[in-house]
Amino acid sequence: MSSFTRQLSPRDPHEAHRAATPLELFFDLVSVIAIAAAAAGLHHAIAEAHAVEGIITFLMAFFAIWWAWMNYTWFASAYDNDDTLYRLLTILIMAGSLAMAAGIGALFKSGDLTMVVTGYVIMRLGMIALWLRAANNDPDRRSTALSYAAGIGIAQIFWIVFLALQPLQPVFLYGLFIAGVVLELAVPVVAERKSNTPWHRHHIIERYGLLNIIVLGETLLAGGLALQQVAGGATNIAFVHIALSSLVIVFSMWWLYFAREDHLTSTDLSRALTWGYGHFIIFASGAAVGSGFAVLVDVIAGKAEASLLVGDYAVGIPVALYMTSLWFVRDRFCLQGAARWVLPVFAVLVLLAPFTPVALEGIAALTALSVIVRNYMASRGNATKAAGRL
Repeated sequence: MSSFTRQLSPRDPHEAHRAATPLELFFDLVSVIAIAAAAAGLHHAIAEAHAVEGIITFLMAFFAIWWAWMNYTWFASAYDNDDTLYRLLTILIMAGSLAMAAGIGALFKSGDLTMVVTGYVIMRLGMIALWLRAANNDPDRRSTALSYAAGIGIAQIFWIVFLALQPLQPVFLYGLFIAGVVLELAVPVVAERKSNTPWHRHHIIERYGLLNIIVLGETLLAGGLALQQVAGGATNIAFVHIALSSLVIVFSMWWLYFAREDHLTSTDLSRALTWGYGHFIIFASGAAVGSGFAVLVDVIAGKAEASLLVGDYAVGIPVALYMTSLWFVRDRFCLQGAARWVLPVFAVLVLLAPFTPVALEGIAALTALSVIVRNYMASRGNATKAAGRL
């Protein structure tokens, strides 16, 4: 068979030393652009006192980015053969991501969905082609692959009709969007029940970790915006507080995610779906923290219509959601006793911090303390469990 097309055989799910490929990393780079566009839209919406509309639009845009990324990532974990056709289809999906990113600004400004939906559909058409290849090359999972291709195709017809119906009143717009989300989320649930695709557990964990680093980069960028104000001659010490708090919070979020406990200990379908789908909130909240810090920079600089309390909550709420989501996908499964509840407790404390005199600094201190307390209690629990086995 030529180098243009090779057998798209299923990968070994137990392959040793499986790691992200250069093509996957390149694919992530394109996702960075779309994530940055969504985070910027959220930042400006909150700063301009349109928080509710901004949050809804952000969640809509982020779902499209995350879901397209997630579908490709799990497929690549099971079937990546790196032939020319596979690379070209990946490039097509990346082109759709760039188109989607280009339309996010218009979505936030005027509600125009044209470019976002067009880019999304292009990405998903690329996935249909990949699943049809898998169906042709993996007879044992042919039914699963065809179910994916058919399900994705039906969902794209829905989105095309959804776009053709614009403009819609908000109640119908959001209602139909939620229906489309449910349809998309149902495809893997139905398809994988026929026979599980041979995704690689450690590879998937690595891929999710890499995307989490990308979304946390939005907070580092916002901290840089605060320091730019200082470099530009601003004398308000609050900009330094914002920069330092952003560093403490982003490193604490990184540390909480990359704990010693394994994220996904089983390939059981229900567990994998809980973990995989639950990461939507982790990724979205991670990106939203950066938006919150950017809002605070605008508030202190006098460029925002939002209040300082709104800015503090623009940071605190996504930090609390990030902690709660980590508990939902990981800690409630892998920790025992009081250690299991550390992150939900600290999430509540973070939500109370903006009402205190320390506000942002309190959020930063609590986030850092959550790392210390969680890891200490997790270590004690693991030591007790090990002693009990002796």
